[in-house]
Amino acid sequence: MRKPMMAGNWKMNLTVAEALDLARQIYRLVGETTAVEQLLCPPSVCLHPLKAATDDMPFLLGAQNCHWQESGAFTGEISPPMLRGLADYVILGHSERRQLFGETDETVNRKTHAVLAHQLFPIVCVGESLEQNERGETSSTITAQVRAALDGLNGEQIQSLVIAYEPIWAIGTGRAATAQTAGEVCGLVRVVLREMHGAAVADTTRVLYGGSTKPDNIAAIMEQSDIDGALIGGASLEADSYAEMVKITAGVYGG
Repeated sequence: MRKPMMAGNWKMNLTVAEALDLARQIYRLVGETTAVEQLLCPPSVCLHPLKAATDDMPFLLGAQNCHWQESGAFTGEISPPMLRGLADYVILGHSERRQLFGETDETVNRKTHAVLAHQLFPIVCVGESLEQNERGETSSTITAQVRAALDGLNGEQIQSLVIAYEPIWAIGTGRAATAQTAGEVCGLVRVVLREMHGAAVADTTRVLYGGSTKPDNIAAIMEQSDIDGALIGGASLEADSYAEMVKITAGVYGG
């Protein structure tokens, strides 16, 4: 069975001191929970102190982005080798990166290859805009994004990464996709994976849902057979709400 993941994307929030405090609060609330993989994705400046502080805690850490080059004249960027030893996962192609910073399917693919080459695990984000959704283009958009992001990867590489379906219209808006809709689109991701690399890859690759996930909707989302967890934004910035989502998910999975 695919192990569920609760991935907290803290975005551009929290100082180092605040990030450390939040991690400690979460540990006090759900630090002993093992049925759910807990991933914290702080701003990059917090990764080193969090790594040192959480070595004896059951948390994995994730970076929110990286460049595809190992080094070079790319002011402000962070490369995969710089993240080795600090992060386990790297979020790639988040809709905010696509909308605000010019991320494309091509750059997501290049970054995915680079992250895997340095023994890190990508969380590859896909999602349609409100306009695409209203035009009935969700299926074609998600299919194209998944195929482009994973182009050139073999089945073993795909099994090691995570795909997150995040409808752009649901991020930070308070509007979440219904559990059924989220489940259907995550099921579509599996259909694409099956077409690309067969049933074994499709059945073992984890697929998350993200987009205004909260304690009051996480149970219905996690009851969908094709959803393996959540990429959580604002609700992960409060220890109580993140911990409640971990507890609910553990309950859904019998943990």
